[in-house]
Amino acid sequence: MTSHVKSAMTPIPFIDVAAQRARLGARIDRAVGAVLDSCRFVNGPEVAILEEQLAAFAGARHAVACASGTDALAMLLMAWGIKAGDAVFCPAFTFCATAEVVPWVGATPVFVDVKADTFNMDADSLDRAVAVAKAQGLTPRVVIPVDLFGQAADYDAILPVAERHGLKVLCDTAQGFGAAWRGRRTGSIGDASATSFFPAKPLGCYGDGGAVFTDDDALLPILKSVREHGQGTDKYENVRIGMTARLDTIQAAILLEKLDIFEGEIAARQAVAARYNTLLADVATVPVLAEGATSVWAQYTIRLAPGRRDALAEALKADGVPTAVYYRIPMHRQPAYSAFPGDALPVSEALCAEVISLPMHAYLDEATQDRIVAAVRRALA
Repeated sequence: MTSHVKSAMTPIPFIDVAAQRARLGARIDRAVGAVLDSCRFVNGPEVAILEEQLAAFAGARHAVACASGTDALAMLLMAWGIKAGDAVFCPAFTFCATAEVVPWVGATPVFVDVKADTFNMDADSLDRAVAVAKAQGLTPRVVIPVDLFGQAADYDAILPVAERHGLKVLCDTAQGFGAAWRGRRTGSIGDASATSFFPAKPLGCYGDGGAVFTDDDALLPILKSVREHGQGTDKYENVRIGMTARLDTIQAAILLEKLDIFEGEIAARQAVAARYNTLLADVATVPVLAEGATSVWAQYTIRLAPGRRDALAEALKADGVPTAVYYRIPMHRQPAYSAFPGDALPVSEALCAEVISLPMHAYLDEATQDRIVAAVRRALA
């Protein structure tokens, strides 16, 4: 009884950003200080250096840093000229940003179901969704697979469907940057990729940030133009409709320091996830890695029988263990998106009633993990 009271008094962080800050604090303070001294707060040299290093890390020819992962997605749709009458295919089980950018350009999001084991896009559902879009008079243009919770999507299945239907493949790796599919890092798959550097992401800055990746040389100047108000030869010539989506120099400086330790942090996350799986597999449905896929474990998400999730969350809260639910409502049931088309999406609907995420980060030591596991097992006994 005494230990239970003590544990409730010392809550565990869901994502321990402070632990990484303690490790990198002096380095980041120097990097930020250098930007403050230079006063080059927009388009400073750190941005170009970061783009070069991000592209090398991902195995892509080009990286274009930007203000957020959402902007990264929008920049690509704008650069490709996606417009009214076009269909863009998005998973129903994802964060809203994946689909949010589609109506921005006047196009129609068409929702696709996911696989029950990996939570990533189901290629068979994509095939059916293309037929749904065509039946509604839409022109299929782009598919946005999501590397959900950190695991690379099944690109062996998705890419052939996209090719058969003439779809551009925009990989949303906001949660999966650093993961791989068949040895290829996310960011180097499909026609282009978008990622986020939101602070809670495996590679996160101290505010909003993102990046686009592509091997398409012709796309690069268009992306840079879109990022800066559609500028042409200079900032006061506007050759297309654009946006203001630059990454601040300070955020680039922070990300350079974090990228330097990112490989080690990925390995640490993978060790935490493997241990969770071993210790929880007999009491919950634990995450599954597809053959050929790796994950950076942006989230560690288990499934429970319907009706058990809220009781588990309350019990863990009493033990000082935070949880989160990603996501309670599938995209096609969200009020803002309910009018958009989609095939039957039973897996997405089931997952929204069953998933719950446990604390996950690169600094989760075994003693803290044991405390989390013990609380989960106690609650589910």
